[in-house]
Amino acid sequence: MSYGNTRYRERMYVLIAIAVFIAVVFLVRLFYIQVLDDSYRLSADNNVLRYVTQFPARGLIKDRNGYLLVYNEAAYDLMVIPRQAKQTDTAAICDILGISKADFVLKMNKAKAHSTRKASIFEKQLSVETYAELQEKMHRFDGFFVQVRTLRKYPRPIAAHIMGYVGEVNQTVIDRNPYYRSGDYIGIAGLEKSYETSLRGVKGVKVMMVDVHNRTKGSYREGRYDTLAVAGRGIECTIDAKLQEYGELLMQNKAGAIVALEPSTGEILALISTPTFDPNLLVGRVRSANYVMLNQDTLKPLFNRALMSETNPPGSTFKVLNALIGQQVGVTNEQTTIGCRGGYISGNFRMGCHPHSGPLNLRQSIQQSCNAYYGTVFRSIIDHTGKPWEGYEIWRNHVLSFGLGTLFNTDLPTEKKGIVPPKSYFDRYHGENKWKSLTIISMAIGQGDLGVTPLQLANMTATIANRGWYIPPHLVRKIEGDTLPGHFTQKQYTTVDRPYFDPVVDGMEMVFQQGGTGYRSRLDTLAMCGKTGTAQNPHGEDHSIFICFAPKDDPKIALAVFVENGGGGSKYAAPIASLMVEQYLRDTISRPAFEKVILDTDLLKLTKE
Repeated sequence: MSYGNTRYRERMYVLIAIAVFIAVVFLVRLFYIQVLDDSYRLSADNNVLRYVTQFPARGLIKDRNGYLLVYNEAAYDLMVIPRQAKQTDTAAICDILGISKADFVLKMNKAKAHSTRKASIFEKQLSVETYAELQEKMHRFDGFFVQVRTLRKYPRPIAAHIMGYVGEVNQTVIDRNPYYRSGDYIGIAGLEKSYETSLRGVKGVKVMMVDVHNRTKGSYREGRYDTLAVAGRGIECTIDAKLQEYGELLMQNKAGAIVALEPSTGEILALISTPTFDPNLLVGRVRSANYVMLNQDTLKPLFNRALMSETNPPGSTFKVLNALIGQQVGVTNEQTTIGCRGGYISGNFRMGCHPHSGPLNLRQSIQQSCNAYYGTVFRSIIDHTGKPWEGYEIWRNHVLSFGLGTLFNTDLPTEKKGIVPPKSYFDRYHGENKWKSLTIISMAIGQGDLGVTPLQLANMTATIANRGWYIPPHLVRKIEGDTLPGHFTQKQYTTVDRPYFDPVVDGMEMVFQQGGTGYRSRLDTLAMCGKTGTAQNPHGEDHSIFICFAPKDDPKIALAVFVENGGGGSKYAAPIASLMVEQYLRDTISRPAFEKVILDTDLLKLTKE
């Protein structure tokens, strides 16, 4: 045999071996696909399988004492796959749902526009009775099936602005986040929005076998391809539900806000904005209609006054801050006395004051809320460098350190930052560095261009109660299986030194003593510290404001009360604050007649008249 023939045969054997190897690979792969791997069979069986989304229960929300604020109830959505709905009994399904043939066509066209092959919602949130009737006759409705989900339920009609609400996702959300599909629900406001990723859980899928009569025959392949839904994480709120409910009761028939904090933690004990509404109004099929109704209400019940009413001046409650800053920059001290001749007077300018004894030292100036004292102190702060604009920036930085004019980045998505204007604001109106301390003198008594939210006022009060520091206000204490954002546990220190707080706190305690502006609201058995305020209102009766904390030492609660059109701070805001403190610290009200006056007052009626 020649060398050439031998070489030829070797090559032939190699080619045969390669061919056999390839054939074996194909046979093994074919065996795997047809026998071992079900994915292709699953694809082929799609025409008899139904993929049902398993919606997780949203996490529960409880108050700080374990009281349930939000839970879930079962709801039923009627789904349709248009391609499979050609032989359905249209008349029967219209009769069960209570819709016309035209409505049926409209809904079906909408479903087809979404997809002819994929399921979409035909009718959402069916009643239990409708669901039961549909289940009995489902074999007559080809392409239709019922999908179970949950709706939020509120056992008591409180804390609507805190809880927020849940609604259907829009296309913008779907495009931005692949988790969501058409018909899914998402937190739209309040804690439902802020903690959406914790509350929503994780969706699952159940693969079901369906016969030609639209009857479910059971799980496909014994549930091998199912994925379980994971329930949302529960949340423990900082709110004291009993205090929240009582505050809403006190503010009934009044417009305004109450914010109560625990000074040592920054936890919000109550956050009340009135007029308010029953959160159950924004649940289920009635949500859209009720939202329109609430949005058109002239009393603005959807507006969260506690966090968003940033244009209201703090009034005389702001004097305690000027007392602190005045000491820090060295223009006054606790022994400094200033007389009052019916107000602050400078040349032809006069800022009036109510009658009181004098001259007053720093403690007494807070007790009596003297405008002359704070007009003098404020101008000294602004002028102490010889250049008012420089003095103003020093003053402003001190104010900002108390959380005014800034955002706390709290866990509600509607927070406003308030107004503490920068130097450039006055330069724009008066010319650069061409204005004086007298130009902005109204800020001495918390008026003029200042604006604060009730949340900021409450935090300022908590900061004074702590003698110079605060933890940013927040509404959640615990998240099941998760941790809180770090800044909700970090102390923020002011630029005012600790010793300067003591005389201010003493003065706030004297507000409740004989001759003080809050004397009528005192609680003899409890050392409370407070300050009245009246915010000028060009559109009607002035607004009533009061800040307060108690006990004086080791304070457990600090709060701000803002009552629109309530007149002086001692008239309505101070009594409400005093009752809130007593309710929280004593869990009882010892002054029923005092309470009754507040409960019977209807300022909304008086405003309309």
